[in-house]
Amino acid sequence: MDTARIAELLEPFLGTPVELPGPPEPARANAAPAVLSPVQLQHISTYIDILGRWNARINLTAIRDPEDIVTRHFGESLFAARHLFPSVSSASSVVKSVDSVADIGSGAGFPGLPLKLWAPHIALTLIESNHKKAAFLREVARALTLTDVNIQIARAETLIGTVFNTVTLRAVERFDAILPTAAGLVAASGRLALLISSAQHDQARSTLPDLTWSAPAPIPHSRSRILLIGCNQ
Repeated sequence: MDTARIAELLEPFLGTPVELPGPPEPARANAAPAVLSPVQLQHISTYIDILGRWNARINLTAIRDPEDIVTRHFGESLFAARHLFPSVSSASSVVKSVDSVADIGSGAGFPGLPLKLWAPHIALTLIESNHKKAAFLREVARALTLTDVNIQIARAETLIGTVFNTVTLRAVERFDAILPTAAGLVAASGRLALLISSAQHDQARSTLPDLTWSAPAPIPHSRSRILLIGCNQ
């Protein structure tokens, strides 16, 4: 897919991030809208090509149109990345300490792999119990030459005792059942980032009342999708 068109479609998702709970980060208040680098855009184009080939054999996503894949999958994932790692951009020389991130039920790799494209410094764990989907994730990581990506062919419930600075959750089954498991993977002072519908907002807060929750951030070009981040303080 043409990288200039990808950049155009993603522009609404890369605006200035809103304030989240926790210590204030100076880079957030002064952040300008982000611009993806040519390398990042080419990686997204390659990712879309691989996704299209694999999607013809196994059901990775019901969305088939490449432009819809950019906005629905990459746009939403990069919107989360922009909020979680606001000081990181293609134009930034800031090098942050290693941040461990786990993506539960990675499936086609969203939001985990776009988070890695946005913030190469993170140590990313993709948790996916389906062997074929895990094989797809390996191929994408290899094709994009991504390092420090660990693919766990397991259910999140089996990883209790392992913790991460950031845990992400998007479009998983049994949302009510997985929430406590996801929270159990969040380190002290860590974050749980949910990409969910607004109808799931109250359920998340009531299920995990001990987390300090952000105000829901509406995802651009969506009627009901939000980013909700809870901090383990």
